[in-house]
Amino acid sequence: MNAYDRQMGSDAAVLHYGDGEFAIIKPGRYVVCAVSGKKVPLQALRYWSPELQEAYASPAEALKRWQETRS
Repeated sequence: MNAYDRQMGSDAAVLHYGDGEFAIIKPGRYVVCAVSGKKVPLQALRYWSPELQEAYASPAEALKRWQETRS
């Protein structure tokens, strides 16, 4: 799939996050960062938690969530 595929839709995607990869459950163009609420295009998604099944916009948000859950 590429970003111009009409099957991807224009809404938020639903993903299953695994270790080092994710599977698309519901096609879409972006996911929402669990910490900041920012839209993250799928092609730019680099940070997520398989344990919490959440996406993050950047390493800063991923670190913040990690600190919250380890306190």
